[in-house]
Amino acid sequence: MSETTTPAPSTKTSKLREKGRLMSASEIERTLVRLAHEIVERNNGAANVGLVGIKRRGVPLAERLGKLITNIEKQPVDVGTLDISFYRDDLTTRDVRPVVEKGELGFDVTGRDIILMDDVLYTGRTIRAALDALFDHGRPKSVQLLVLIDRGHRELPIEAKFIGRIVPTSRREIIEVKLREIDNDEQVLLMELAD
Repeated sequence: MSETTTPAPSTKTSKLREKGRLMSASEIERTLVRLAHEIVERNNGAANVGLVGIKRRGVPLAERLGKLITNIEKQPVDVGTLDISFYRDDLTTRDVRPVVEKGELGFDVTGRDIILMDDVLYTGRTIRAALDALFDHGRPKSVQLLVLIDRGHRELPIEAKFIGRIVPTSRREIIEVKLREIDNDEQVLLMELAD
């Protein structure tokens, strides 16, 4: 679950209206190409790099970046999927907690430079949950965060090292990232809660 579509509980019944398009399909692609080059540059290549996408929209971002980095470095890059469903701190505490079974990530993270990926960075709670889940799979050498959009309003001391675009928002605004692999659409929209 991404932070893009989780408005405050009191606003779940509110309707959203589109304020504007922040990124087109071609802008998303150019941004990912830039981010792939930044990853390679900041990590002195990609020999020890592993890409981990947070379900849902972090996964296609990781897969696309994996292909781009493989083309740049001429060697394959490990790409994994991280499901944080049972690590979130917004699950109810009244009912019986679900049994958590460690899902397969796809490769061993121990000793690796992991690039953790999500579509939107907002409060930081999704990333905190992802770090808990990631460390249940092993002990990486380092963890770097990549997000397509950083919209501010952090509640935890979490900062992305790789950012596609910084978009200052109000708390009434929501960023909607649409990726063809999940949404059969490709764009980033700025939405606002309608009264």
